[in-house]
Amino acid sequence: MSQVNRLDAGRMSSEHIDRSSTLSFTHDGRTLPAYPGDTVASALLANGVDVIGHSFKYARPRGVMAAGCEEPNAILQMGATPETQTPNVRATQQPVFDGLVCESVGRGRSFIERQQKALTGLIGKWGGRFMPVGFYYKTFMAPQSAWLTYEKFIRAAAGLGRAPTVPDADTYDHMNRYCDVLVVGAGPAGLAAALAARRAGARVIVCDEQEQMGGCLLDSRERPDDRPAGEWLKTTLAELEAMDDVLLLPRTTANGYHDHNFVTLHERRTDHLGDRAPAGMTRQRMHRVRAQRVVLATGVHERPLVFANNDLPGHLLAGAVSCYIRRYGVVPGQRLVLVTTNSHAYRTALDWLDAGREVAAIVDARAEPAGTLVDEARSRGIRIIAGAAVIECRGDDRVSGALVAGIDIENFRVTGETETIACDTLASSGGYSPVVHLSAHTGSKPVWNDRIQGFVPGETKQQLHCAGGAHGIYPLVDVLADGAMAGGDAAVAAGFERVSPTLPGLARVEESPQAALYHVPHTLATMRAPKQFVDLQNDVTAAGIELAIREGFESIEHVKRYTAMGFGTDQGKIGNINGMAIAARVLGQTIPETGTTVFRPNYTPVSFGAVAGRYCGALFDPERYTAMHRWHVEQGALFENVGQWKRPWYYPGWKGARGANGEETLQEAVNRECLAVRNGVGILDASTLGKIDIQGPDAREFIGRVYTNGWEKLPVGKGRYGLMCGEDGMVMDDGVTTCLGEHHFLMTTTTGNAAQVLDWLELWHQTEWPELEVFFTSVTDHWATMTLTGPKSRELLEQLTDIDLSRDAFAFMAYREGTVAGIPARVYRISFTGELSFEINVQANYAMHVWEALFAHGEAFELTPYGTETMHVLRAEKGFIIVGQDTDATMTPEDLGMTWAIGYRKPFDWVGKRGMARVDLQRDDRKQLVGLKPLDGSEVVLPEGAQIVFDPEQQIPMTMVGHVTSSYYSATLGHGFALAVVRGGHRRKGEHVYLPQPDGSTLSAEIVSSMFYDPKGERQHV
Repeated sequence: MSQVNRLDAGRMSSEHIDRSSTLSFTHDGRTLPAYPGDTVASALLANGVDVIGHSFKYARPRGVMAAGCEEPNAILQMGATPETQTPNVRATQQPVFDGLVCESVGRGRSFIERQQKALTGLIGKWGGRFMPVGFYYKTFMAPQSAWLTYEKFIRAAAGLGRAPTVPDADTYDHMNRYCDVLVVGAGPAGLAAALAARRAGARVIVCDEQEQMGGCLLDSRERPDDRPAGEWLKTTLAELEAMDDVLLLPRTTANGYHDHNFVTLHERRTDHLGDRAPAGMTRQRMHRVRAQRVVLATGVHERPLVFANNDLPGHLLAGAVSCYIRRYGVVPGQRLVLVTTNSHAYRTALDWLDAGREVAAIVDARAEPAGTLVDEARSRGIRIIAGAAVIECRGDDRVSGALVAGIDIENFRVTGETETIACDTLASSGGYSPVVHLSAHTGSKPVWNDRIQGFVPGETKQQLHCAGGAHGIYPLVDVLADGAMAGGDAAVAAGFERVSPTLPGLARVEESPQAALYHVPHTLATMRAPKQFVDLQNDVTAAGIELAIREGFESIEHVKRYTAMGFGTDQGKIGNINGMAIAARVLGQTIPETGTTVFRPNYTPVSFGAVAGRYCGALFDPERYTAMHRWHVEQGALFENVGQWKRPWYYPGWKGARGANGEETLQEAVNRECLAVRNGVGILDASTLGKIDIQGPDAREFIGRVYTNGWEKLPVGKGRYGLMCGEDGMVMDDGVTTCLGEHHFLMTTTTGNAAQVLDWLELWHQTEWPELEVFFTSVTDHWATMTLTGPKSRELLEQLTDIDLSRDAFAFMAYREGTVAGIPARVYRISFTGELSFEINVQANYAMHVWEALFAHGEAFELTPYGTETMHVLRAEKGFIIVGQDTDATMTPEDLGMTWAIGYRKPFDWVGKRGMARVDLQRDDRKQLVGLKPLDGSEVVLPEGAQIVFDPEQQIPMTMVGHVTSSYYSATLGHGFALAVVRGGHRRKGEHVYLPQPDGSTLSAEIVSSMFYDPKGERQHV
């Protein structure tokens, strides 16, 4: 197919496309030619492709309507292979590359689905009354039994593009950035703002969603400094590119504006280069920008007029027609009718004439249009029909004519005879809507401006400046001045001195006021006239809006949801104002009284790949290693995943140890490691424990409020075990907190709960007790922890430290500072094994040195590393709990038998106190922590999770009275043992319980104390 609508280079030369080479691309199975610089939309129009898809609800033929992100119809499924599929890409924003493969959404359906769609189209065209607005709410409510049938058809029809079914072949990433001034939009206002801000000394980032920066300057007829607008644009961009501390980001959409001037920018880095990103490059990037000041220079969207059959291919926005002619050298037809409410749109007719095509007429809704462009159109002999509008578009799969009539805007009626004007292209302009979406993200409510007949950004708490069309300033000479002012204001607010840029001279283009026309009346009532589309992507019509209001949906937000106006990828960019105006007319009120809908991120579709960035695969759940990880690997350790940490599980074959059958099993290794700790000395890498540094004058009081026990009297240099509860009184974490100074504490948490506890502390501080002066810092990664434990631990550590380790000088639960192996260290006498223990904490970068020094001196003491499995056995022998294993969301400290850790007499409330006081938590038959000793032999290990019953002969369903939480074989005790929760367990010691097994057998056990080893704690105090 030849490019039948491509203008000769001599007729309309464009610097934005490269005619020296030709590209080929495939659309809906057809291979078409294009030039570098084309978008898919411009290339399709150049090749005479009218129909690019069918509408969602009525299956009506649709064509290209716009030239930017506001395009409602030309939505593509991109990708030549399953690995490169990308749905919902706008043809107006996708550059053509050689070999590009795309199809219009909805084209890849099965034969049956296509027939169903065709039938829907006939109903929609000839019998729309069968599918009025909201019909799906009414039709599919009953009978409920038919929903499974409905659902299949609804799901088959729903959505636009197809989600990929195989993993993405490309990678994506994130970038954190900071700047003094972020300029969103690189049209004339944005460029002037960037120049002003940078010349003042500010660090500037400029982003623009188009392939090329420049906005309206890319197709403007105006002449800054009496030269083409493109020349001034080139000079300005070159100046900005040459400046230090200026970052220009084309193909980058500001998709979300969040609190505290945090803006997310979605950059399409290589979408214009090919189906796959080049080697070493990411396909897309999400820039997370924190800016002191933001300048919104987002411009405007042109509004189409709402009239009968306004969705036919060949009806385009007036500005889009000019863009395709002047920027791409593409004229999308032969004979044009322009219908407008304003003078600026006259440029489209002039551009059409310059392209060598015929302008049949300009239909202007104003009775007396005037202005510079109007005068030029008259002087060039163009027929102008004033006080009229196109009330209906004629044609089947393409515009073939326009039905024109005089209209009375105020009374919403046709006033004169109708005339049919033959044409193959219809351009409409109903005015311009400032792009307020981003400002609305911040909570700013748009405000109606009668002068421009559009909403502009309202008040905001953000450090925000608006420039140019974004707040209702349209003449180019004023836009440049306003942009420079906004950029200078932003720089001054960021702490710099104002330096205004020199702006080009421009002749002012005079324009008369526009007409307030949104919905064109028809000779028939709206409900009986041919469909008049408001939202083309969602097939929302003027009749649908009128019907929604008659059915009681008078709030504009309710109208939006009932009709689906502004849904999908469109987000109401060109349709919402017209829809609000129709609602206002039917309700008999003004547009500002009717109000506007709310806009939320994302402004345009963002791929899940860009949202996830590199956080996929191995990085989705990253592995965290301690400073001694390499040593553990070299020693053959097997690892257990705890949170994101790799913790040594056990060390099979340490020092050549062998099991009964040669290879050392888990149980054999654990037995060996346990006996080494109980009889000699062992070492555990405990670096993964959460560590939270707490400082401030109110630190002590804060800790007392979040822990169940008292902290007001804890002296400097001492630690204390604490339980942390939720508001419901249930245990959520435990750990030892040490007083390092009068206003300085170090809190340890369980490995898996470290982040949760920090969030919990911040939550209470920020929302409930902001008056307390206290600060929290996670230092888990800063400190490496080595737990040296066993009766010989003191002898070994004495060889490497200058700290007095004697019992009198360094008592249990005390803390000392000194050196270990020549490295500054914090040493704590804390025991999770019940043995004499020293927790050695050093800065993580020096941890391997200290670890290896301990083993070098530990040879004489047979120092043995042990892992998490042995740690669990050792702590369970002492009855020490693991939060999350021996507890769940139903266990209070009293259920655990830990009343000694509850400060009943504390003079103030603490988190969980009132929750624990509930009547239900005071019952004596609650599940309580106990020990279980198997009665069926010393080798029996009760299964963890096994359910417990009191009566083994009870008929099924049996009454479950508890379950086993932890269960091990103890080489020290010589038999299996378990911790469990049993209903009323604290008063049932000595009784027998039973554990039915899946194979039909039943195990039995005696309820005993949960403390199996050294119940008086003598060994840890030596």
